[in-house]
This record gives sequence, structure tokens and C-alpha cells, in this order.
Amino acid sequence: MTKLSMVMMGIIDTIKQILGLKQKIPQKPVQNQEVSNNKKEFEIRSIWDYLQFNEHTQAYHLASVIRFDEWITMDEVRRRIFDLFQVDYENERSLYPYLKTMVDVGLIESNNVGGKRKWRKKDLLIKLEKKKKEAEKEKEFEKEVQIQT
Repeated sequence: MTKLSMVMMGIIDTIKQILGLKQKIPQKPVQNQEVSNNKKEFEIRSIWDYLQFNEHTQAYHLASVIRFDEWITMDEVRRRIFDLFQVDYENERSLYPYLKTMVDVGLIESNNVGGKRKWRKKDLLIKLEKKKKEAEKEKEFEKEVQIQT
């Protein structure tokens, strides 16, 4: 049904109610019943939220400048590191072992197109079981929101 026909049906129903042709049925309030079942609630997170690299190391610099959405070359990696941290890696070979290790572990993807290597982060998702306390707090918050509305 289109919006126009729905509006017309609503107008006709109100006219019928005014004229007494149609009895208005009171709607019963919806009550939420909590059923205790053993369903576990899960939360999806990225593994990058939990990885912590030592500050001012090559691995920290690489993890900070390489993103998920684009493939970047070594020149771009070095430029971004210099822009963010004011550290200039004159010899780019010092970054390759860290990139290679991160690729071998599966944190970063590598691509070799036209003789140029490019890298980007892999989005690794993990499923975490929510703690009962957190789940109870969320349910209480939802109840408060329903009461307020």
C-alpha cells in the first residue's frame, strides 16, 4: 500500500469512530516477560582493539600508519611515519622485517603488483562472550529507557 492509501484508510477509520460505526478496541499494553534461558550473549570485536605495541618501535609505527581501507607503498608508509612521529627511516630495510613478521602472523596483508609491494591491515574479528554483569546492566538500562518512554 502506498502512503496515500494508508492515510486515507486512517481518515476513514477516524470518521467511522466519530460516527459510532466502528468500535474502538482498546489496545492491551505490551508486557515484557523475561524468560531465563541459557542463551549466551556475544560481542564482536576487532583483534586490533586488544593489540598493544611498545611505543616508539617500528611495529608501533607500522600499526599506526597502515589502515584497513587502502593499500599503501613503502614510500607512503615512511612519509606517514615521518608526519606522525617525526622519525625518518633513512634505510627502509629496517621496516621490512617487521612488516614481514606482521604478514606471517596474519595481521597485515601484502600485495605485489607491478613490482611494488603494498600493505594493508586485515580486519580480524573475534567473538567474545559478554559477562553476566554487563548483560544485566544493559537489560536494566533498556528497562529504564522503556519506562521513560
